[in-house]
Amino acid sequence: MVYRKLTEEEINRLKSQSCLADDWGQVEVAEDFSTEYVHHTRFSGKVRLGVFQKEFMLPGGIGKHSGLRHVTLHNVTVGNNCCIENIQNYIANYEIGEDTFIDNVDILLVDGQSEFGNGVEVSVLNEMGGREVPISNKLSAHLAYIMALYRHRPELVARIRELTGFYAKKHASTVGTIGSHVMILNTGSIKNVRIGDYCHICGAGRLCNGSINSNEKAPVHIGHGVICDDFIISSGSHVDDGAMLSRCFVGQACKLGHNYSASDSLFFSNCQGENGEACAIFAGPFTVTHHKSTLLIAGMFSFMNAGSGSNQSNHMYKLGPIHQGTLERGAKTTSDSYILWPSRVGAFSLVMGRHVTHSDTSNLPFSYLIEQNNTTYLAPGVNLRSVGTIRDAQKWPKRDGRTDPDKLDYINYNLLSPYTVQKMFKGREILENLRQASGELSDIYSFHSAKIRNSALVKGLRFYEIAIHKFLGNSVIKRLEGMAFRTNEEIRARLKPGTSIGSGEWVDISGLIAPKSEVDKLMDAIEQGTVNRLGAINAEFGRMHANYYTYEWTWAYEKLEEFYGIDPQQITAADVIRIVERWKESVVGLDRMVYEDAKKEFSLASMTGFGADGSRLEKELDFEQVRGDFESNPFVTAVLKHIEVKTELGNELIARMNQVK
Repeated sequence: MVYRKLTEEEINRLKSQSCLADDWGQVEVAEDFSTEYVHHTRFSGKVRLGVFQKEFMLPGGIGKHSGLRHVTLHNVTVGNNCCIENIQNYIANYEIGEDTFIDNVDILLVDGQSEFGNGVEVSVLNEMGGREVPISNKLSAHLAYIMALYRHRPELVARIRELTGFYAKKHASTVGTIGSHVMILNTGSIKNVRIGDYCHICGAGRLCNGSINSNEKAPVHIGHGVICDDFIISSGSHVDDGAMLSRCFVGQACKLGHNYSASDSLFFSNCQGENGEACAIFAGPFTVTHHKSTLLIAGMFSFMNAGSGSNQSNHMYKLGPIHQGTLERGAKTTSDSYILWPSRVGAFSLVMGRHVTHSDTSNLPFSYLIEQNNTTYLAPGVNLRSVGTIRDAQKWPKRDGRTDPDKLDYINYNLLSPYTVQKMFKGREILENLRQASGELSDIYSFHSAKIRNSALVKGLRFYEIAIHKFLGNSVIKRLEGMAFRTNEEIRARLKPGTSIGSGEWVDISGLIAPKSEVDKLMDAIEQGTVNRLGAINAEFGRMHANYYTYEWTWAYEKLEEFYGIDPQQITAADVIRIVERWKESVVGLDRMVYEDAKKEFSLASMTGFGADGSRLEKELDFEQVRGDFESNPFVTAVLKHIEVKTELGNELIARMNQVK
């Protein structure tokens, strides 16, 4: 924008409207500037003003014309059509965009050189230090995971720290920015904070040293009583109702409120925190905690739901709070659960009761950990048949609230993946070895510090086998779908993977499921300096995510021989038919178990509390009015439809295989 000096007439008019300036020569204005809407304003340092031609319509129907009223500006640029009034102290060292509304704010300033939260070190997982993650506007869950956990590669950690420091210095300034279409109302102190477009700040108490990365596609809302120090809040997030954050990163589309308190913690995409408390946690995508009595401390979580009263201990009164723990993706805690760190809980497991024995069930996913008489009992694989697990897997993609086209985290929602299925292979091996070591007739088997009942071990083996059949069958069907085959050679050619990437171990780096070889390759490139920007690192994570299904097939193809005893290079149509028949049995069998589990929700016991003051018939009618009947329940009908669709899919491939000569 082109600016000009004020005319003598404009200066006199402003003086008559109770305006002051340390030096009128330092005040510049847009070409079409009018003095009409500038009253009781003091100018200090270099000030630039746009035009004031627009009226804001506020809730309740009141209109306020853009302009300046009762405000002191020091080294400030004000964009076109802003309304700034009733600033108790002053605004200093800010560039303000267009169509922004600022009313009844105590103070807005940048004091000296600021990096606006970039480079702040968050002592995640270990409060005593050693796993610090420097935050930045570009921080993804996956980069933070590597930074926090790969401390055995000091060169890698030093390089990432250097890249983050470079980014922070590049974005450092003595002047802050408040974007366009921003609204800041009834707020206390805002110091060294960069505020993006379309941000809405209403009633916040204090914001200090941070960035609010709001934009038009994904606005950020900061609400009443919020206090944030040393922070970054990503696009589309809501921080409201007295939330208190200190040294925290808040990812995209997160919701923190109802007096939630967090320090030294990282929250990535779609996390929700209400009422409770977090300290030194790594909250991967979809970590949810809603209850006043819930404390999450020194733990790593993702796709996790914390029950009321969930608690962990990260020290044993010896060397301080140095212990940490991991609940792998999809783990849940029930009400009043307790875990003494260090512990590691396998993916999609349920934790019930108080556990003080440092168990590691990472190779026994989909399990129940239940405490009885101060002993941890493990039921492997049982969560595979749970209706709650299936419902969770369906709801997460629907609850992705990110509207920003530039997504920081790459999230894989698959319940069965090389990551979880490789653990089932290991789990089967563990259970078989336990049975051989202690004998098939043992009542109780010991695994680390947990106990497994004989019946639970037998069921666990069956659950894992069913799930592996389902995963490998899915992969084969997907690979062969929509194609006609005349010979076994054509089938073999189609099944042959197009890449060797995907072989070997897979990892879940906080939401992104990828071959470990690819993650290692990226880390090598960071160490060597060939990948040397935060944006370039995120692009590499994006590439891994985009190629997931290609890599997945390479892994599944190699497992066909291990699981079915079939050499994939010699596979025939008859072999494919056998795989698909087992797949059909497994899918339908698992769905039937889920169906039966769902039916429990409609039992007479579940109707307790319904039909007040009435007969059994009234109880059933009341229940039906509130919860519906079992057969028409949307989830139940979806399970039945799933059985039908999958059966048809299997039959269709079998029919095509029968055409092969």
